[in-house]
Amino acid sequence: MSSHTVDWSALRVPGTEAPAAVGRRERRKLATRQLLVDTAVEMFLERGFDTVTVVEIARVCGVSPTTVFNHFPTKESLVLDLPPGLLAALRAALADPGTPPVQAMLHVLAGELDNLITWLEAQDDQVWAAAAVQRFEAMVRDTPALRAHHRNMLARMTDATRDVLARRAGLTPGDPEPQIAAVALVGLWSVQVDSSCKHLDGLRSPAEVRDAVTAEVRRAAQLLATGLAAFAT
Repeated sequence: MSSHTVDWSALRVPGTEAPAAVGRRERRKLATRQLLVDTAVEMFLERGFDTVTVVEIARVCGVSPTTVFNHFPTKESLVLDLPPGLLAALRAALADPGTPPVQAMLHVLAGELDNLITWLEAQDDQVWAAAAVQRFEAMVRDTPALRAHHRNMLARMTDATRDVLARRAGLTPGDPEPQIAAVALVGLWSVQVDSSCKHLDGLRSPAEVRDAVTAEVRRAAQLLATGLAAFAT
């Protein structure tokens, strides 16, 4: 899934429910949201993103188009968006003065990889699971609207990273150092996506995928650390 910035529950294990601690009204909202995501993903993968309308998704789910947009501001965000809390987690990790920026980003990426691996481990058919992720990634890659939405998400992540690094170093967001550092750090996200797709071949176990992806992301991070080690330490 592109940049691991899509809700993995879009391909969730059947029967997954909201936590019991959530209230009844919130459970209904979560159930509706999940139904919309599941239905949209299935329809998009089957027919193509551009040929499916929000009106059709709403009709299949038994809700109004307004309800769809109450949950998702755009058609693209139905299946590809920043997970709740990701930007806050990114800011918090990078703001820690005791953690170098590269290590902070690795920590956040490891959490996103954990989401993928947890989902994989829950699937009975590992070959299907790997193929499902590959199909989703191919859909994002081959759909101009989703590619644009993906770039927008990465831009939001880059801006958040830049702002935190600027404050941490006593600079302004317009200074060149936080700008280039943010671009480099968020670039590790793409490395992780590419590595995940490469190793999700249906042959490796989830643990083997985790180890292979982690190793490649750390290789890329080591290269960055050489140039960023003295920045905002």
